[in-house]
Amino acid sequence: MNESEPGSIACHACDLLVEVSSLKTGQSAICPRCGHFLTAKRQDAHSKVLSYSLAALVALLVAISFPFLSFSSGGLESVMTLPQTPRMIWEYGLPAVAIMVAAFIILIPAATLLMLLFLCLPLHFGRWAPWIKTMGRWVFHLQNWAMVEVFIIGVIVSLVKIAKMATVSLGLSFWGYVAFSILFTLAIAALDRYQVWTEIEALETTHG
Repeated sequence: MNESEPGSIACHACDLLVEVSSLKTGQSAICPRCGHFLTAKRQDAHSKVLSYSLAALVALLVAISFPFLSFSSGGLESVMTLPQTPRMIWEYGLPAVAIMVAAFIILIPAATLLMLLFLCLPLHFGRWAPWIKTMGRWVFHLQNWAMVEVFIIGVIVSLVKIAKMATVSLGLSFWGYVAFSILFTLAIAALDRYQVWTEIEALETTHG
């Protein structure tokens, strides 16, 4: 947490300490000095995170189970799946890059979503769980390393160039990953760091 007093939060931009304990559901707090967003108390936030996370995991399962793209040129056709992307990079002699690609576009996002479930289920039901603080730390750390939207943008840019040389067909996996990237972003956006840690501390106090 970034606050040094109960009910207050330090602005990430200018370090001003702002009191936010009186925040009501549906309200958000903005730094009065620099206008930086601080926190928002959203209604049914945990339900939304759980819904987005589950839907994102289903979309990811679709994305890794079906063809991603197919290329045809000069009578030859090639079909690529999402898991083949890092494997092909590995075969080109770039194992470190292949591992990073697999981690950033599949493994880390999937792990983050699973941790979101383990984090928000106890919060949703208002029950203490021994792993909840660990899940909170890892979720807010790993979300910065998930690059699903960067991958999709990169693929779209590449398709524009490839389309001039070959016929490109988008597979079910491509649209599944697009849906996954949107749902993943929504799940992360619905999670407020300050509110999560405030609820964790309240549950810990009650449990203790």
